[in-house]
Amino acid sequence: MNRSREQAVLELVRRMGTIRIKDLLDKRIHPEFARRLVQKGLLIRSARGLYTLPDAEITEHHDLAVIAKRVPKGVICLTSALRFHNIGTQLPRKIWVAIPRGSATPRISHPPVSFIRFSGAAYSEGIQEHKIEGVSVKVYNPAKTVADCFRFRNRIGLEAALEAARECLRERKATSDEVHHYAVICRVWNIMKPYLEALA
Repeated sequence: MNRSREQAVLELVRRMGTIRIKDLLDKRIHPEFARRLVQKGLLIRSARGLYTLPDAEITEHHDLAVIAKRVPKGVICLTSALRFHNIGTQLPRKIWVAIPRGSATPRISHPPVSFIRFSGAAYSEGIQEHKIEGVSVKVYNPAKTVADCFRFRNRIGLEAALEAARECLRERKATSDEVHHYAVICRVWNIMKPYLEALA
């Protein structure tokens, strides 16, 4: 019985890339089986409450996969999304994550993370899903990210927002119409308009 339970855990990890304790509980598997597999060297504990295979490929976006498992409703945003899309030169020291307004702030000690609360279309629009290490990770698309950078320019700096807009359009990661669409949703079009006209 124990052996079949351990095999079920390993199958789940192979399928999902990384599993949480909740994933085990959903399958009615006690977390102790994952801990035993760690002791046997068949699993590794990649973060608190997260397990993966020892030979799993660790990519440059590993921390985004960890956050996606820990915060299922979170969406990678601002300079972290810019970094993911290879826009500009920003190297964020923490991961910026959008969560729905009114939801509880997740308690995460590692990796370093900052949460921004969004509501309505500003939260739900412009989400892309990417597979990282077998984990589905939500990231705002380039045009939405540019609009968000202007909206939170006091947090990340106006220079970072201007660079994001310039690089996004120059490298054709998004069109000016797409940027305008999300700027209206994020209520920053009046702020962005003169800068975008100057870039054009």
